[in-house]
Amino acid sequence: MLSSIYKRVIIESPKISLVFISILVTFFLYFAKNFNLDASSDALLLEGDKDLKYLREINERYGSKDFLVLTYSPISSFTDEETIINLQFFKSKLEKLSWVESIITIIDVPLLKSTDEPLMERLKNYKTLSYPDIDKKRGFEEILNSPIYKNYVISEDGKTSGIVVYIKEDKKLKEYIKIKNDYFNRMLNKELDGNEKKKYKIFLKEYEQYKNIYNKKNHQNINEIREVISKYGENAKIHLGGIPMIADDMMSYVKNDIVVFGIGVFLFIVATLWFVFRNIKWVIMPLLGCSVSVALMIGLLGLIGWKVTVISSNFIALMLILNMAMNIHLTVRFLQLRKEFNDLGKNEAILETCKKMFLPILYTVLTTICAFLSLIFSGIKPIIDFGWMMTLGLTVSILVTFSLLPSLLSIFASDEDISIKDTEKSKLTGILGKFSKENTKIIFSSAVLVVVLSVFGISKLQVENSFINYFDSETEIYKGMKKIDDQLGGTTPLDIIIKFPAQNKDKTEEDEFSEWDEDTDENSSTYWFTRNKIDRILQVHDYLDSLPEIGKVLSFGSIIRVAEDLNKKKLQSLEIAVLYSKIPDEIKKEIINPYISVENNEARISVRVRDSLKDLRRNDLINKIENDLNSKLNLKKDEYKIAGVLILFNNLLQSLFKSQILTLGVVMLGISMMFFILFRNFTLSIIGVTPNFIAAFFILGIIGILGIPLDMMTITIAAITIGIAVDNSIHYIYRFKEEFNKIKDYKLTVDRCHSTVGIAILNTSITIVFGFSILVLSNFIPTIYFGIFTGIAMLLALISVLTLLPKLILVFKPFGNE
Repeated sequence: MLSSIYKRVIIESPKISLVFISILVTFFLYFAKNFNLDASSDALLLEGDKDLKYLREINERYGSKDFLVLTYSPISSFTDEETIINLQFFKSKLEKLSWVESIITIIDVPLLKSTDEPLMERLKNYKTLSYPDIDKKRGFEEILNSPIYKNYVISEDGKTSGIVVYIKEDKKLKEYIKIKNDYFNRMLNKELDGNEKKKYKIFLKEYEQYKNIYNKKNHQNINEIREVISKYGENAKIHLGGIPMIADDMMSYVKNDIVVFGIGVFLFIVATLWFVFRNIKWVIMPLLGCSVSVALMIGLLGLIGWKVTVISSNFIALMLILNMAMNIHLTVRFLQLRKEFNDLGKNEAILETCKKMFLPILYTVLTTICAFLSLIFSGIKPIIDFGWMMTLGLTVSILVTFSLLPSLLSIFASDEDISIKDTEKSKLTGILGKFSKENTKIIFSSAVLVVVLSVFGISKLQVENSFINYFDSETEIYKGMKKIDDQLGGTTPLDIIIKFPAQNKDKTEEDEFSEWDEDTDENSSTYWFTRNKIDRILQVHDYLDSLPEIGKVLSFGSIIRVAEDLNKKKLQSLEIAVLYSKIPDEIKKEIINPYISVENNEARISVRVRDSLKDLRRNDLINKIENDLNSKLNLKKDEYKIAGVLILFNNLLQSLFKSQILTLGVVMLGISMMFFILFRNFTLSIIGVTPNFIAAFFILGIIGILGIPLDMMTITIAAITIGIAVDNSIHYIYRFKEEFNKIKDYKLTVDRCHSTVGIAILNTSITIVFGFSILVLSNFIPTIYFGIFTGIAMLLALISVLTLLPKLILVFKPFGNE
């Protein structure tokens, strides 16, 4: 019934089906204009991470602004008048940019040692390096040795300065993010009813629309500041850094990758099809199928409002590769049927091809979908999105393959096509078939050796990775981050929050504060500053400063150290309180308020970790800090908390191991079950998955042996490799079963399969291997690794399927005796 409807609609009325497909493509292409990218930090976070929630609370409490960081290395010294003038001109030019709120440079730093006035007078009437009558060398030495500004606005060697450009706050975006986080937290706690869930969906569309506007503005801002930098690059070497710049550049990389991967794979597929068929007609038909699938998918993503991230940027390349594999298998089988059965009419041959190939292609798609769906258990948002996106893409691909290609064959295929190339000649598959039959010991001993090496390599796998190493050393992101990391105190933020126990002031402090004027507005705040609190802050500050992995450390203790150095004595509670009250608001806003919260009875110590250190072990560092705060500094567990981007990144990395085990377990179990359902033979199911599992585990072993850390892309290699490579096993076993029923001889069936389906497997595998190699053109290092290692894994799987698989069939005879 279904086959007759299919024959009537698709094969016998091909023009009608082509018109319908054309209308469908036109409809979805309209929505392609809504196709968007996402390179925000949200795309690199764990869903529902509690540390993320806490970090947002801390940022809200102590203040957090978007900013860009410029490294400024002048030709001459910062004490030269010309350098200061050039920096002033550069700063004034940056300040004219409409989106800039404020700028901090070395010439804005308060100089408190430039005069011999009392401390309070110096705080009120401070000067900077830009003042004409200031002693430049004395002022520069003060900054260079300042506990606050050394390795912050000036490098230790005094040759590079940091310029912080604060961006005007987008209040609307801030409000949107606040609402989004509130909705998300309530959803996690299952507090949203049906009506609120609908409102949440509507809100998310509004949020995404506004974020697109914000991203465009950010792109324009980055272009504007780069234009200014280019004009002032003659007198100084300037690098741009900061999250807004990284987000914009990553967006550019994603766009570039989509175009390069798409075009690269498309051209390679053209070359492969020409090599296989040597006929322009047989190149165009499969290409149309691939192009239609991709066009429908892009339009579908635009319609749904699903954004592509740096992780899923290769989905077009993957769709083209996997769709091409389906088309080659279908086309080769059609030509073989036409050659074997001369009396079979064209439409009958098309229908017979679709009947014979539907189940194997369906199961290959289902196993590949199983591999991609396993990624949703990772808990990592971009990987989850990638899994769902490829699942949808593969569904679109199989529907297009069995609707468009048969219609095209019905119109354009002719009797002469069967002679376009001899489909039964392939020296390579013949050699592999002969090798498989005659070399039992070599094949099995090689398989055992590969398994042993895989186990050894997997034991060496690590997840330690550096965000800076995700980028090529020639990119602006890498150069800027490396400069900041090496010379300006590190790149990755980490906060240690010290929580002070609620207690009454002791007698000494009460007596001391009794002299304080109780009519002042800041009376409640000044009572908070006690020597005990300051000593605790300084104790933790100095401990963190002693760690080699830590770059710059900033806290309220930094200000106290400066004040004590100027006062030539240790400050007591009253003096600290007086100092706090007398510091000008503009200084207080920048160097005090971000580090203490009187209201919450806590202090924040902000550190930056040197992300590019070769031996950096983030998880070990975090555990060491937590243990030492508890055991060495005698802080109770409830008296401190660690937060920051380093924690979020470490959570992501640590989840990769769990993700690897879970996704691999899911995909192995799912594919094994599918094999059993397809072939209804337990032995055959084990035989079918073994070569692919070995190939996938071996590639993980190679990654471990080479010391390449797992990241968001390499973590997906094993699962995806199994899902794609197992397609070859399904096609081979399915054909072997069909041919064995006719021949009733295992060795002759091996020869037959290697000369028929073996050729299709070889062609599709080579297409996939070289298709993945296109990914090496990416600027994103994890994508390059993904392309290289997935390609190698597919090559190993090809060899394994054409040698180990037939050998296992010959040994275990799963189809019964001859």
